Amino acid sequence: MMIDNPHIASAFDRDLEAVQAMIMKMGGLVETALSDAAQALETRDEELAERVRRSDLAIDLLEEQVNSECARLIALRAPTATDLRIVLAVMKIAGTLERCGDYAKNLGKRSNVLAQMNPIAGAAGSIRRMAKQVQLLLKDALDAYITRDAALAADVRVRDREVDQMYNALFREFLTHMMEDPRNITACMHLHFIAKNIERVGDHATGIAEQVIYLVTGELPGDVRPKADSLMATAGEED
Repeated sequence: MMIDNPHIASAFDRDLEAVQAMIMKMGGLVETALSDAAQALETRDEELAERVRRSDLAIDLLEEQVNSECARLIALRAPTATDLRIVLAVMKIAGTLERCGDYAKNLGKRSNVLAQMNPIAGAAGSIRRMAKQVQLLLKDALDAYITRDAALAADVRVRDREVDQMYNALFREFLTHMMEDPRNITACMHLHFIAKNIERVGDHATGIAEQVIYLVTGELPGDVRPKADSLMATAGEED
């Protein structure tokens, strides 16, 4: 059923813009949480790490609000096929961002634990660089969504391989530290969980990019996503 009433159509557009503003706010909160968690780890700032943990509540509440508004939009505006696809993509992106917020919260928790241990030389700086790269992926994926830029979305998919490579390099580094001194094992295991969580945020950014490609082209990418060989494909992932 086509929406031929311009008042209904404009109301749908306004509602959609409001929901998309919530999505961008969620994205900004997640990016900030990742940055703050990496800084807390590097500076051993327990207060900042605790703020990261508490900030996850705002992300969760925004996801609930997005889902509620999308359900209302579907019920009241009866969007046609293309518009419905957009609304469903918004809900999926909100869920993805909520998951990324959970990963950032995990970083904050482990940063507080690591603050009580002897630091592993160079690890915090490497993790901060990895987190920065993932922040950029997430920002570009969301920008691609707002501008419907399939080329930028495709670029995000390719660049996630760099994050995978950074993760693999960190994993080798942690193994070396553990073999050199068994006293490093506990700290390196926590650092590995942190690195893996950041790598998973990169995967989720790629998922958002694939949703953008689907919205623009009507099809999900047919090729297998480029991904560096992972030494531990699932180790370190937290729920």
